[in-house]
Amino acid sequence: MSIGIIGSGALGASVARALAGKGIAATISNSRGPASLAALVEEAGPSLKAGTVEEAASADIVVVAVRWTDLGKVLGSMPAWNGRIVIDATNPVEFLDPNSLDAKDPSNPLAAYGIKAIDLGGKYSSAVFRDLVPGARVVKAFNHLGVEALTQPELSGGTRVQFFSGDDAQAKAEVRKLIEALGYFAVDLGALDVGGPLASLPFGPLAATNFVKI
Repeated sequence: MSIGIIGSGALGASVARALAGKGIAATISNSRGPASLAALVEEAGPSLKAGTVEEAASADIVVVAVRWTDLGKVLGSMPAWNGRIVIDATNPVEFLDPNSLDAKDPSNPLAAYGIKAIDLGGKYSSAVFRDLVPGARVVKAFNHLGVEALTQPELSGGTRVQFFSGDDAQAKAEVRKLIEALGYFAVDLGALDVGGPLASLPFGPLAATNFVKI
């Protein structure tokens, strides 16, 4: 299956490096265009290529790795998904300017980490995400650990756990294969309504929990 990545920040670039490290072909994209990705592609090697957002979005499996505040703008212009698998690797947080008042807000327990939670009006993030990609088969994955873990599947003599969840059994099976091909131990958290909230940063009970299979 072809793989596309939308977003080339810390998350998207880490997914790209993880795939390239295993020789898995992928197309990475961002809003600035393919030329801006030349250094990353050269670093990663021949299995990674740069493309437009539309090219990445046309892949069989599409990893969405953009900031939550940009989701509506990025996904609002996409063509029909037509049953393609879309991996929601996002989390509902806003990154703060370190010099802003928000970054020094004592009522924000995440201010020390440079982020704040975004109010979703009682919804969980993957439910919001799912509405932005009508016709896609959404699987939540690659979001519950720090980005540095994406290129380090082995830890303490064991294998890191990567959680995933979704409502389509075939889509989840394909994502499981991808997670395992990257060297991780894949753990299915069930339906999106169950697994999404469990693993979503910043407040999901499994978020940032680094399990290792020995």
